[in-house]
Amino acid sequence: MLPQKQAEEAIVSRSSSTLKDELEQDVDGKGEDEETAHGFSMKNLLWHGGSAWDAWFSCASNQVAQVLLTLPYSFSQLGMLSGVILQLFYGFMGSWTAYLISVLYIEYRSRKEKENVSFKNHVIQWFEVLDGLLGPYWKAAGLAFNCTFLLFGSVIQLIACASNIYYINDRLDKRTWTYIFGACCATTVFIPSFHNYRIWSFLGLGMTTYTAWYLTIAAVVHGQVEGVTHSGPTKLVLYFTGATNILYTFGGHAVTVEIMHAMWKPQKFKNIYLLATVYVFTLTLPSAAAVYWAFGDQLLTHSNAFALLPKSGWRDAAVILMLIHQFITFGFACTPLYFVWEKVIGMHDAKSICLRALARLPVVIPIWFLAIIFPFFGPINSAVGALLVSFTVYIIPAMAHMLTYRTPSARQNAAEKPPFFLPSWTAMYAVNAFVVGWVLVVGFGLGGWASMTNFVRQVDTFGLFAKCYQCPKPQPPPAPAPQMQQHHH
Repeated sequence: MLPQKQAEEAIVSRSSSTLKDELEQDVDGKGEDEETAHGFSMKNLLWHGGSAWDAWFSCASNQVAQVLLTLPYSFSQLGMLSGVILQLFYGFMGSWTAYLISVLYIEYRSRKEKENVSFKNHVIQWFEVLDGLLGPYWKAAGLAFNCTFLLFGSVIQLIACASNIYYINDRLDKRTWTYIFGACCATTVFIPSFHNYRIWSFLGLGMTTYTAWYLTIAAVVHGQVEGVTHSGPTKLVLYFTGATNILYTFGGHAVTVEIMHAMWKPQKFKNIYLLATVYVFTLTLPSAAAVYWAFGDQLLTHSNAFALLPKSGWRDAAVILMLIHQFITFGFACTPLYFVWEKVIGMHDAKSICLRALARLPVVIPIWFLAIIFPFFGPINSAVGALLVSFTVYIIPAMAHMLTYRTPSARQNAAEKPPFFLPSWTAMYAVNAFVVGWVLVVGFGLGGWASMTNFVRQVDTFGLFAKCYQCPKPQPPPAPAPQMQQHHH
């Protein structure tokens, strides 16, 4: 057993050095060492992100985004107690499945490197991990769920941009703003990979931190509205719609594999998602609770928290920062789609950034179109959460882990052993089985029923291609004076 263990350790350490060599390769083919040989450079500081800190910023920034603005709406559907408990529950469950994805990535990578496969100009993606470990059917499932989820994730960012800017400038309707932001977000085609998101993810987290604390403080300063009521939960449909939106909140790891691949040492990823989630709790729990405390049931008809807070310079700053952050999150959601499309058309290993950007443009157009068809901010989050996130983020990773390590030899030769807090494989199987069962029944089953019922209701109320979803109705002009006099005669 001892020589085998030493051989395994040698493979792991060799894999680790190979990983670092390969992952420090930039899109231009320049390694980290070559860059630093020319001394400190601004490009190095802002552009080359592959550290554990970069991954933490990417995970935390990507996780919270525009969902911050819909969580008070979810609290009004769930009630305060359920809202807090479900955030903690799904946050830790999401961290667990992100850990499983990282373990499967390391397993796939170490197996491929034993076969001398090089990933110098290739970004590994989740569907490739599933293909390598479990075969083509799993690859197809992973590809279908992941791509559809990321597509709608990008659509949600565009809808959120239009919904937010409307609170600063309502001279244009939300549909027109969607056209404008679609054009702005198309510029993300020029960002080659997650390796190059260092400055963006850092700024993005700063922006959501400001917005979360603005929501919390503004709601407390505003105080409770007159006659405030907190009647939630009242209906099962609303309860499970809200629960599914929280499931979606902590399901931001459809891009986990791409973020890991951008790291110089992917083995360090294991705890990063959990640490990012703990930080995200400090933003989501106080802001959602404070806004719900202040406005109560009014939130049931206002899925964007900005709609109820009084207009001020602080609110405008929060709206603008969220707009910039949504542009960043659009890039996060779209980049894996760009990679898939590049692989389909054979452009993934092209050196020219401009050529790759041009090849990526067809991905943005359907996203733009869908945002104009379904402008329902809030209800669409729950629908995506129930039908796509439940499988992509929770069910598929848990099942894939169980099947990958189902044989004694796979468990014995595993690149990553069970974690210290759950040292037996049996315990891991039990946790994974619970995740699959819970999310299948509560997330997909009940959540799917509730969110689709709610979604169809929105379509019936506003229609597809709604010009200005949930905009205040214009006040009718006062009747002219002559008609009033005529009435008295």
